[in-house]
Amino acid sequence: MVERLDAGARAELPARLPEWRVLPERDAIRREFRFRDFNAAWGFMSRVALLAEAQDHHPEWSNVYNRVEITLTTHDAGGLSARDLRLALAIDAL
Repeated sequence: MVERLDAGARAELPARLPEWRVLPERDAIRREFRFRDFNAAWGFMSRVALLAEAQDHHPEWSNVYNRVEITLTTHDAGGLSARDLRLALAIDAL
């Protein structure tokens, strides 16, 4: 079973993931990305899909033209877990 982040790990989220917003009502994190056009946004989504598949942890996301919004939470844990943190850091590295 995947465990939710403890209070210490949650307190570090703003420093470790400064571009991500914590959604307390969902116990999730969200980030919006903007690109020059649809092609660039789609290419980014393709790279994120490969990361997500390799980590077996898949985001909630939406795409409208040059904008991609990604929400991460671990349904098996009932909220944020280390899996979300790892995937967010990997996405940021792209």
